[in-house]
Amino acid sequence: MRYDTRLPLTAVLLALLPAAASADTMDRIRESGKLTLGYRTDARPFSYMDASGNATGYAIALCEAVSNAVKTESGNASLSVQWVPVTVEDRFTSVRDGKVDLLCGPDSETLELRKEVSFSIPVFQGGIGALVRADAPLPLREILSGQPPSGPTWRGSPARILEQKTFSAVAGTRSESWLKEKARELQIAANLTTVDSYEAGVSGVLDRTADVFFADRAILVDAAQSSTSADDLLVIERLFTSEPIALALGRNDDNFRLVVDRALSKLYTSPEFETLYLKWFGEPDDATKSFFRINALPE
Repeated sequence: MRYDTRLPLTAVLLALLPAAASADTMDRIRESGKLTLGYRTDARPFSYMDASGNATGYAIALCEAVSNAVKTESGNASLSVQWVPVTVEDRFTSVRDGKVDLLCGPDSETLELRKEVSFSIPVFQGGIGALVRADAPLPLREILSGQPPSGPTWRGSPARILEQKTFSAVAGTRSESWLKEKARELQIAANLTTVDSYEAGVSGVLDRTADVFFADRAILVDAAQSSTSADDLLVIERLFTSEPIALALGRNDDNFRLVVDRALSKLYTSPEFETLYLKWFGEPDDATKSFFRINALPE
């Protein structure tokens, strides 16, 4: 590739940048005739690959509503929609580098992540939960649940109960960073391990290589209920954090974000949304209904 030596150095450097770094997402979609949606294959019930190899889940359904809005906005009813599997490690770089236009999965918006990507309005009220064996020691279950110990207080201090326990989380997730932060903060001499999938985390609890598996509570509930060893698993009735989940998209692209947020807002206020939510999470309570009413933006 030859460069005009008369061009300023900054112009040459800009020419070397990926087109996605500066291109408007909607313009790129119009030019390519394609909308690319990234999704995790193992994050049920938010996003996963079904037995037929298709993307499915709650976040997938939301992104399908967004894709219809993008087709209308682009003026191309036959716009191609491509679903691209992403991993924990590359999901945000795929958005940042323009390999996917929208990330359809269970990602919590944090200030640190906003250095890399932007986010839609919240799509779910998430938070970190804990999974243990149903026969886990009562003092451990009490501490995790935030209850006072039922046994002698000299045996029931949190540090004594938690020391030498093994805690796990999926590598590269918010749960991993939160677990490390809490261990440092509480100065607990526990073993912190990472696994490469939610399935591996559940298996670790079942085979006793981990005492507690931390992940988004909605994922834990679904994993426990769908496990062939469901009777041996217990999801603690507690949220350790409150972290709204949102869809990730490229930074500094208000035009595309407007399309995404408008599609989600219309969906939240439609009669179909309660049925969609019911399919993946059960009957929404009043707090859940309020959450979506508050986050739906007016036209």
